[in-house]
Amino acid sequence: MLTSPALPSLCLLTLALVAGLPLAGCKKQTPEQIDFKMGERVTATPMTYNVVQTAWRTQLGDIFKVRVPERRFLLITLSATNGGGHPVSVPFLTLEGPNREEYKELENGDGIDNWFGLLREVAPAETKQGNVVFDVPLGSYRLRLTDGGEPGTEKFVWVEIPLRIDTDSTVDMPLPGPK
Repeated sequence: MLTSPALPSLCLLTLALVAGLPLAGCKKQTPEQIDFKMGERVTATPMTYNVVQTAWRTQLGDIFKVRVPERRFLLITLSATNGGGHPVSVPFLTLEGPNREEYKELENGDGIDNWFGLLREVAPAETKQGNVVFDVPLGSYRLRLTDGGEPGTEKFVWVEIPLRIDTDSTVDMPLPGPK
């Protein structure tokens, strides 16, 4: 039997090496991208989104049934594809303002062409597309998208929604007449 003062130190060193050996093969994971620009393919596994365009409106609907916002309507056209093996429910979306204020998507699709819908379950390998609408002040925002996980465990990604002014409708310009 060895009775050396270095034996406890040698045992501790061996134990530390054996415990650290499984970590030697691990490499640091690269962080997943969470901020995207409009038009980019946005992955929040199993969901893949694409925010195609935005449009600002001062009203929605037709002449007989007009909806007027408190601030302005922001319509966002997007697609959502489920790349997983189970159906995913896409919840109502949220816009984040520059001061971290949050604006929930409106639940009323009246006057919105190709509305994304109230119930949005996306089956495996299915793609849904349409428009979502927010009532927000004119400005730039970040659209928060989810992976469709359970509340509290879901992961989020964000898409920059820059301010881009559109005209609500075409204005007929008067033609020059005879003088």
